[in-house]
Amino acid sequence: MHELSIAMGIVRIASEEANRASASRITKIELEIGSLSGVALDALHYVWPAAVRNTVLDRAVLKIDRVEAMGRCIDCDTEFVMQQIYDCCPQCKSNLKGILKGKELRVKALEVE
Repeated sequence: MHELSIAMGIVRIASEEANRASASRITKIELEIGSLSGVALDALHYVWPAAVRNTVLDRAVLKIDRVEAMGRCIDCDTEFVMQQIYDCCPQCKSNLKGILKGKELRVKALEVE
């Protein structure tokens, strides 16, 4: 389960930012997670309490914004919603595409005290 290491990385980032802001704790953290990022949200929610225990995020509200994946066909330039990384273009059925968004995994915002 790599979600625990992801959660621990988020804690590290948040702790560093809290130190820079001379904050004693974080009250809210907002994450952006793309649908193609490989992060299982259920697993992340499961490990979150253990990862944040006794840290600046201990009682922080966790908000996750899910980013829908979008691709652009290299052959016909069609932009389309992607459900999986291997989706083909709905217009011309080409498998050649660029991923425009959906692989994100970032800390979008922190509210500190």
